[in-house]
Amino acid sequence: MRKKENIVFKKNYRRYNWVRSRKEDKIVKIDVKELNLKYKELLDTEVIIDGWVRSNRDQSTLGFIDLNDGTSFKGVQVVYTSDDDIYQVASKVQVGSSIEVKGTVILSEGAGQEYEIKLIEITVLGDVDIDYPLQSKGRPTREFLREIAYLRPRTNLFSAVFRVRSIAAFAIHKYFQERGFVYFHAPLITASDCEGAGEMFQVTTLDLNKVASTGKVDYSKDFFGKQANLTVSGQLEAETFALAYKKVYTFGPTFRAENSNTKTHANEFWMIEPEMAFMDLNDDMDVMESMLKYVVKYVLDNAKDEMAFFDKFVEKGLLEKLNKLVNSHFTRITHEEVITILKQANVKWEFTPEYGEDIAKEHEKYITEYFNGPVFITNWPKDIKAFYMKQNDDGKTVAAVDLEVPGAGELMGGSQREEDYTKLVRRMTELGMKEEDMKWYLNLRRFGGCVHSGFGMGFERLLIYITGVENIRDVIPYPRTPGNCEY
Repeated sequence: MRKKENIVFKKNYRRYNWVRSRKEDKIVKIDVKELNLKYKELLDTEVIIDGWVRSNRDQSTLGFIDLNDGTSFKGVQVVYTSDDDIYQVASKVQVGSSIEVKGTVILSEGAGQEYEIKLIEITVLGDVDIDYPLQSKGRPTREFLREIAYLRPRTNLFSAVFRVRSIAAFAIHKYFQERGFVYFHAPLITASDCEGAGEMFQVTTLDLNKVASTGKVDYSKDFFGKQANLTVSGQLEAETFALAYKKVYTFGPTFRAENSNTKTHANEFWMIEPEMAFMDLNDDMDVMESMLKYVVKYVLDNAKDEMAFFDKFVEKGLLEKLNKLVNSHFTRITHEEVITILKQANVKWEFTPEYGEDIAKEHEKYITEYFNGPVFITNWPKDIKAFYMKQNDDGKTVAAVDLEVPGAGELMGGSQREEDYTKLVRRMTELGMKEEDMKWYLNLRRFGGCVHSGFGMGFERLLIYITGVENIRDVIPYPRTPGNCEY
């Protein structure tokens, strides 16, 4: 009779220091990601893997543990049989437990995976209580998972989402670094309002109880000696560095005190904002198109398992949509031309398109379908755009651009910046802005100013487009929205 041994069920953590050597006399301690890549080299080899139990299926004579250590979207299947004494132990391991397994790498006879681990030993490192909310039975809703945001990265959906977020962030840095851009860290606390909307979170050390009782605020006694806020954009500060380094970019958190509960708005979000000297609006659009295509392709090439998951379970046809974008021609057309097309369309609009006004979501959708691809809309009405945008010779429009993409609408916005000191001051006066408050920004036009441009893209908007996950709350690890700041 075969001797049965090596059955371990312990709560103490045991460290293994084995290193790879000859198969017959050494055990390999390995991550799931590396094992997925090298399993053919390790067939019939004993390996040690740490991870968390995603599921544990007991089928009377055969059991399967889906084990994932977080290094890969695809986990590893650990198999145990009723012929082994370890069966009774392994079958009782709870979903969510952290475990360490020792087993032999073998080819799989089942569908869905190329290989599996034949279990030899199992050690429970961290058990779970009976109220663990991510049991394998049933599929929790995304709304429920937001309530337990600290656990949702353990689900397939959010494991994929946040891995893609990481890959896309790296791609953004890679794109700019390869093209000579300097990474600029814009301040998070600022005294300027780039967008002029006034929807900013105040930063203060004043005693708010005293302020409430007196009804007066003396900002000269505040921490910075003036009113300070969390930034809505790093653009203005980035411009100062662009006029020294030629090409810079910011990529960091921004904040907007907007009381909105839509699927596309959050109060804390990340922005990508390049600024480029000696480059006009056409150059700006070249970079916008190039960067978007680069990042999307990088994700497609480096997150194949995750993107296949999204295509199958989140948005049918996602891969086709993204590959089409990468290979698309980006149309360039003026705002006036867009309005003309919309007015001539045989469509009953909910919002009537008008010259000199913004366009609605329905208009964005129509225009991308009309051109069968992404569309740059340029030369927007001056009165609906920010003060810093280059004023065109017609006196009515500015050299601004929005990028509309099929299935998402507006994804990026940018402009050539106004380099003429007199025109910029005049525009600020029209908007009731104080020249003194922006003296430092105006001085850029006096001290070696030049043609320059830039754009901004909300990182989460990009992730919504890439993953097909339609709610911004589900592409941010811990979303900050009105009434939501639990973690």
